[in-house]
Formats: sequence, structure tokens, C-alpha cells
Amino acid sequence: MRKLTSILKYLFLTIISLVSIFPFLWMIISMTNKSVDVTRGSLIPGSHMVENIKNLFKSDLHFSKSLVNSAEIAIITTILALIICSLAGYGFEVYKNKVRDRIFGVLLLSMMVPFAALMIPLFKMFSSFKVAGLNTTGSVIIPSLSTAFLVFFFRQNTKSFAKELLEAGRIDGLDELRVFTRIYFPTMKSSYAAAAIITFMGSWNNYMWPLIALQSPQKRTVPLIISTMSSSYTPDYGMIMAGVVIATIPTALVFFLMQKHFVAGMLGSVKG
Repeated sequence: MRKLTSILKYLFLTIISLVSIFPFLWMIISMTNKSVDVTRGSLIPGSHMVENIKNLFKSDLHFSKSLVNSAEIAIITTILALIICSLAGYGFEVYKNKVRDRIFGVLLLSMMVPFAALMIPLFKMFSSFKVAGLNTTGSVIIPSLSTAFLVFFFRQNTKSFAKELLEAGRIDGLDELRVFTRIYFPTMKSSYAAAAIITFMGSWNNYMWPLIALQSPQKRTVPLIISTMSSSYTPDYGMIMAGVVIATIPTALVFFLMQKHFVAGMLGSVKG
């Protein structure tokens, strides 16, 4: 009976794995075929992968520039967001006062506001800026620097942090900034890794706000370029799939390189 149960479990997991992997497998196969073969739903690898990649980078869509733009925005956003949100989460948990929980409650309520309701105010605000206004990298980075989710995430992880280490650092004469950088930061590496993966992937795949804020072709990010290719009169699906595969590689690398830390960081958040 146990053997049958184990077989059924593995069979079920195998089916679920195949269903999950199939879209990625189809995407990779499609980038090797011509557009007509992709439209036909061919699942046989072709010989046009190099041609599709060459056409992608030779096109007037500035795909190589969009990769640089996306990388610049994602890296800067991730670094600054981790610093700002971890400081906020640390402060909310370590420093106690009467209004702390009320402010934090208001911060959590902001998570319920849909981004569609913020687009017009953001557009008006950035259109009035002389520095980091519309059609600049800063207009995409600034709205993502502090998010309620990341602040909440760091506060939950800080709950499981040994407060005795902070007291020991203070007794040794460290000021609050050095306590944070020399004690808190090295101890919470898993939390930072998990937050980095979430922030980088969100920034790299961000579509709606860059579509509004970035108005010139040279400033566009990868999701905008892929969307432009898909909406053309005669889309080249082989070239589109090549672009999608290339766009997937950075986020996949970040996740797999930091996978262990990601799991540990998320577990720390749940335990907190």
C-alpha cells in the first residue's frame, strides 16, 4: 500500500512538473523555428535560432539598448530599495513608541491601493520635475524605492533577529548606524537575498509604469520592446521568442544563484 502511495505521489509530481516546465520548453523550441512554424504549434526544434537572434539585435527596436536600460533600472532599484526598506523595517521593529503601530498600519493599507489609481498622480508629479522627470531612468526607479511589502518583509524578519546582539553592540560603543551595518546587515544576509530576488524580478519585468514614463525608443526596457514586437502588423514569433528567452536569463540566473538564501529568507519571514 505504501509503495502504491509513493508511486502515485511521484506520478502526480511528475505530471505537475511537466505542466509547469512545458511553457518554458515551448518557448525555447519556438526560438529555433520560423514564425510560420511557431504559429502552427510545432514542437520540433528547428535550425533558425541564430537567425532569429541576429534579426532581433539587427532590428531597429534597439533591443541591446533595452537590455542595458533594464539592467540599469533593476540593479539601481534593487540596491536602493534594500537599503531604504531594510532601514524602515529595522526601525519599525527595534524602536518602540505609541504611534509606531498606527503608522505601520497605514503603510500596510497602502498595499490595497491599486497601481491604476496611482498612475495619473505619478504622471502629473514626474511631469513637473526638472530632475528625474518623465522619460528618464529616475522616473522609473524612484516610485519603486520604498514599497510597503518590502518594509513589512524586513520588519517580520527583524522579529526573529536576536536583540541581544544589538544591545551588545551598543554597550561596545557602536552608534546606531554602525550597529545596523556591522551587526544587523551581516546577520540578515538571507533576508536581503530574498528581498533582492523579489525586487530585481519585479523591476526587470515591470511594464505598466515604464510604458507611461519612458516615451523615447532609446529609453525603453525589455518588456516594452517585446510588447512592441508582439503588437506589430506581421509579428515574427521566432524573433519574439528569442527576445523572451534572452529576457528570462537574468532573472533565472539571479534566482538560481540565490535560491538557498531565498528559501531561508522567506522562512525567516514566516517564522517572524
